[in-house]
Amino acid sequence: MIDHDATHQLAALRAGTITARELMAETLDRIDKANPALNAIVALRDRDTLLAEAEGALPGPLQGLPMAIKDLAETAGIVTTYGSPAFRDHVPAADSPMVARLRRAGAVIIGKTNTPEFGLGSHSYNPVYGVTRNPYDPTRSAGGSSGGAGAALASRMVALADGSDMMGSLRNPAGWNNVFGFRPSYGLVANGGPGDMFLAQLSTDGPMARSIRDLELLLAIQSEHDPRHPHSSGPYSPQAPGRKLRIGWAADWGGAYPTEPGVLDLCETAMRVFEGMGHYVTAIEPPFPAEALWEAWTTLRSWTIAGNLEALLRTLPDMVKPELRWEIERGLALSAADLRRASTIRSDWFRRTAGLEVDVLALPSAQLFAFDADWSWPREIAGTAMDSYHRWMEVVVPASLTGLPALCVPAGFGPAGTPMGLQLIGHRGQDAAILNLGREYEAATTWIKRAPSP
Repeated sequence: MIDHDATHQLAALRAGTITARELMAETLDRIDKANPALNAIVALRDRDTLLAEAEGALPGPLQGLPMAIKDLAETAGIVTTYGSPAFRDHVPAADSPMVARLRRAGAVIIGKTNTPEFGLGSHSYNPVYGVTRNPYDPTRSAGGSSGGAGAALASRMVALADGSDMMGSLRNPAGWNNVFGFRPSYGLVANGGPGDMFLAQLSTDGPMARSIRDLELLLAIQSEHDPRHPHSSGPYSPQAPGRKLRIGWAADWGGAYPTEPGVLDLCETAMRVFEGMGHYVTAIEPPFPAEALWEAWTTLRSWTIAGNLEALLRTLPDMVKPELRWEIERGLALSAADLRRASTIRSDWFRRTAGLEVDVLALPSAQLFAFDADWSWPREIAGTAMDSYHRWMEVVVPASLTGLPALCVPAGFGPAGTPMGLQLIGHRGQDAAILNLGREYEAATTWIKRAPSP
């Protein structure tokens, strides 16, 4: 049963062909078998407790479905470390708004999925739980920061997974684990609470799954309207497919994004699938200077991270990894003029996206195939040195900078047998159109059926 998608599992639960207790037992058996080699699920709760909770799951669209929550989202009564030794024993008293929605929908929270410290970097390792490995090749990275979620989905330990995406964290691990990951338009999944909600719009929660119908199932719950957040535009509503779309293939952004050989070939083959479905695919020139996007992105990212975590650097400096220290110190050194320039570039890019003559912008989900799991990050791609811990993920910035909806779909497997994904980026608010396009692509391809070896 657990090899099927969540929609199938939930239908079986409602039909009585399997009980919630039996589904939980199957899930925990699979975790016992697969997780030791992958380290995707962390903070796993006691088996007897989970079996009992499954039997008493709340009624709702996810009633009885086991889920593990990304270790950046607070879970009441379950340790939430953010991948940091400073929070090794942190047990929140309350759920984050998104987790509370999942519980109300009947999900049974079994534990957490692994992530890098505070979600920084697209490789899921930290000093609390260690490294998460790729199910298709355990010597390789599962990506990040939702790497634990991606690996757990691919290895069939869970059927649905939440994630969050600042710099590709729902897209890179989806691509590297041969599953679907969706970064919604900013505001569709809104978590009300204190803090800035105007300048800091770089990150959002979203769903990961092994089918588009499962993505929509989870997104509908995650995007429940939040009256405490004025940007909240939920809930998500599916729409009937409309006209054929114009898809602009941006490849490596005119050579600005160094890319490992083989990545573009796979993605270009995927683009021909869209042509076969009747959509209009055209190669396009870079619609905006890559260096300007990078300047705005790194400024706003460092400023946001410094605002969130500067106190940690002051109080527990020995527990701050070098990449986080670099981000905080860089953010604290920024001037008002720096921020104004970055915000102006972001605004110019937003205006430019609104005027693009295509409905969808297509890019690879990463610039290289999954790298050695023992690395912190790749120092070069195709002979080009990477000048920061995140430069190798520059290809995700066009969507992240302005909060555009971006779906990662499987694009095939590279020479070493590890997966690659393709980003489909839409206009703000066109989430349903992008997911409809993904559903068509899913029906026309078989990549998602290629499970990792047991």
